[in-house]
Amino acid sequence: MKVTIESLRSDILKDIADISGENVAECYQCGKCTAACPVNQAMDILPHQVLRLLQLGLVDEVMNSKTIWICASCFTCAGRCPRDVDLANVMEAVRVLLLRERGASRIKAEDMPEILRKGMPEQGIVSGFRKYAK
Repeated sequence: MKVTIESLRSDILKDIADISGENVAECYQCGKCTAACPVNQAMDILPHQVLRLLQLGLVDEVMNSKTIWICASCFTCAGRCPRDVDLANVMEAVRVLLLRERGASRIKAEDMPEILRKGMPEQGIVSGFRKYAK
């Protein structure tokens, strides 16, 4: 029997799948994502553990972790995954859901220092807003 996201029966997991385009149920816990992650030492939940917690429906543990904010979104995990589960997209989806739940952002463009507004690439600014906004 193939495990599908629908069989996990969670609205939040369905939202994560819709946003990320990934099926967390595909992960079989080989640990290659964790081994490849350049920032795993700073994480409170390791990358493969994030996927396992989501598989078990323990979304609150993932949403309350530091890991989703520490993820560098470098996609090294995705390159190493034998099941083609893109964990960076899953982490981004969890951040998006958390930000939607919290509402308004803490960071406003006019609050940024002049040096960042004038000397930083636009992609970096947008990534920062997406990752560090409330």
